[in-house]
Amino acid sequence: MSISSATPHSQLTVQGAPASDTPISTLVLLGASGDLASRLLMPALGKLLDVEPERRGIELLGAGAEAWDDQTWKDHLKASLSAGKVSDDTIDALLATTSYQQADVTSAEDLGRLVKAAKPAPALYFALPPAVTAKACDALEHVTLPEGTVLVLEKPFGTDVASATALNARLSTLVPEERTFRVDHFLGRSTVLNLLGVRFANRILEPVWNNQHVASVDIVFDESLTLEGRAGYYDKAGALIDMIQSHLLQVMAVVAMNPIGAVSAFDLREAKADVLRSCRIWDDDPAASSRRARYTAGTIGGRDVPDYVKEPGVDPARGTETLAEVTLEIDSWRWSGVPFRLRSGKSVGVARKEVVVTFKGVPHLPTGLTGACEPDRLRLVMGPDAIALDLNVNGEDDPMGIDRVSLDTQLGAGRLPAYGEVLAGVLDGDPLLAVRGDTAVECWRIIDAVLDAWAKDETPMQTYAAGTQGPEGWPV
Repeated sequence: MSISSATPHSQLTVQGAPASDTPISTLVLLGASGDLASRLLMPALGKLLDVEPERRGIELLGAGAEAWDDQTWKDHLKASLSAGKVSDDTIDALLATTSYQQADVTSAEDLGRLVKAAKPAPALYFALPPAVTAKACDALEHVTLPEGTVLVLEKPFGTDVASATALNARLSTLVPEERTFRVDHFLGRSTVLNLLGVRFANRILEPVWNNQHVASVDIVFDESLTLEGRAGYYDKAGALIDMIQSHLLQVMAVVAMNPIGAVSAFDLREAKADVLRSCRIWDDDPAASSRRARYTAGTIGGRDVPDYVKEPGVDPARGTETLAEVTLEIDSWRWSGVPFRLRSGKSVGVARKEVVVTFKGVPHLPTGLTGACEPDRLRLVMGPDAIALDLNVNGEDDPMGIDRVSLDTQLGAGRLPAYGEVLAGVLDGDPLLAVRGDTAVECWRIIDAVLDAWAKDETPMQTYAAGTQGPEGWPV
């Protein structure tokens, strides 16, 4: 059963803080030749300028280790924008003002030269590995940054509580917290933004959005993709750090937060921080409340997939997991006793990307009604975005029998890709979709105990064949 949406492409309008008094005039892209920049950031910038052509005055300064001249850089940029289906007008506008400089991004001298070449106020986007970003931030201590400078960092933010705390301390000496953008592009996904509308624009949901009515919450991001050439990063991170420690904890915070007064950077980020401060491992037992597994050889979509440990660039000695699951509890009046299961994996047979809120069963089914009476479930699906409510109704053939139906509708894909929404916030100086420093530390605090248990082999490494849904016995 389906319900059509009166406005199928509607999406909650995000109203953040007003634009900064010092608008961003230059985007300095550090690591401009890398995969992140060419595959995601440059196309997202192009899409943003397509939707908001008044921003086309922004200058893009690329920087990297490669000895490129301006023409080589422009050819690279044009190829990236064209692959992202950016309009010719936007491509021409960016090519007219962009430039490139070879630089060692960990050198204070080279960073100073880049800052001087950028019109104030610049946004320095670190499209770099985390270790290189940390070194670059150390080097910036010796660079005079123009007032209004913005620093944009990709996750992970540190490698544990101590390193995340140290990184925050370094950043605080460079720019104010509100000018520090820790990017988690999941916060720009239309599904996550739509969560705000579902939560707070429907009176029917808020009275039951608590432990009196909710039995469990599952946040799952399983994908059929394999390493796709990312072994250099992924084998050092694994599913727990790559997805759960960052993206899925942020999604959980939006799902579980208390009502907010306004969709503003302060209100939203403080509400998420309250959730994360209250979050802990289920039963305080990281070994028993987590699972890990790694894929072996199999087939996905007719394509043979090798054993993970035989993938190019993988070091078997690291013991990296490709499927992780953690059960958490939010120790608050609203959620105490409700398990939040976060799971993410690669190389599964059927991708599953959704938030599932399972409600408690009815207290009494009248005598005379027959059939299975399953709990109601609200499902928010990510990509393509959709929402579904699974309910019990009277049977079509037997009016005294219980049948299962799903009331569903597609949600709008949003005006911009996730990174486009993030870049819009950066250029506006609005940290609504940025991760605040204290919550970055909290995310490590939640997960560090699991990492420690895994390092001690207290949680066994299981296996699953590529193309299956995980080890036998795991809930899907």
